[in-house]
Amino acid sequence: MPAPQVHVAFDTPMQLGECPLWHAAEKALYWIDIPGQAVHCLQSIDQRHRSWPMPGEPGCIALHRDGGLLVALRQGLFRLDTESGTMQLLCEAPYDTSKFRFNDGRCDAQGRLWTGTIYEPRGQDLASLFCFERGVLRDAMHPVATSNGVAFNLDQTRMYHANTPAHSIRVYDYDQTTGGTSNPRLFKQFDTDKSAPDYGGRPDGAAVDSEGAYWCAMFEGGRVLRLSASGEILQEITVPARCPTMIAFGGDDLRTLYITTGRKGRSDAELEQYPLSGCVLAVQVDVAGQLEHAYRG
Repeated sequence: MPAPQVHVAFDTPMQLGECPLWHAAEKALYWIDIPGQAVHCLQSIDQRHRSWPMPGEPGCIALHRDGGLLVALRQGLFRLDTESGTMQLLCEAPYDTSKFRFNDGRCDAQGRLWTGTIYEPRGQDLASLFCFERGVLRDAMHPVATSNGVAFNLDQTRMYHANTPAHSIRVYDYDQTTGGTSNPRLFKQFDTDKSAPDYGGRPDGAAVDSEGAYWCAMFEGGRVLRLSASGEILQEITVPARCPTMIAFGGDDLRTLYITTGRKGRSDAELEQYPLSGCVLAVQVDVAGQLEHAYRG
């Protein structure tokens, strides 16, 4: 079987593209550039591009049920009105903004936003995962150094959560009625030896498809993986960027896999080898994804 062909969906490089989000009603792809401090949007019909400058680094975005987007910035959670460009503060950050910021996240079926944090000095699992429900933010007490890969299985009874520097993904039992997590256990551990010639990267952003498989971008691995519910590798897609960051299913049939990538901090030699670093990439896949849930304020 021939390898899936990856193509460029948006060719203007981001510093660190992240959190692609398909808006089915608008037929549009949203994503963020974290150090570029911006939210971006590409209309699939006419390829019209829009962007909104942010007052800080965005860590993730989610659809808002009442319109626009929920944006997790370093300094707190905001609602972005994508028509006027105005920002409304919903909740201030619960951490020291000189050392932490929000990172990867998504909403569950009940409209809660789950967004983790990153501890920027690195080296310690001092970051966590937070739940924003009906205007109230609480710490779910998932200690990590860099929170990534939040996703839910099809019936919302399992939550996946990656700790990127540890090269590991955990899975929790999930009670969607209460938003409670329990029974943490290892889902997948990747090799941590970055000097190994076959080093495959570490788990970054993720999504679950319509068959319940967990797709994960492997940062510094130049690949995207599809994992079974038991953690077995079902498919590997090589991408023309060493640092894929997150994936999202889009298109009318949800079979277009969008992949954000990064270029900030990469060497000149790497960027010469991977000139598409920072661009938004796309590839057609056989199994459709799922629609993303919106935040219910």
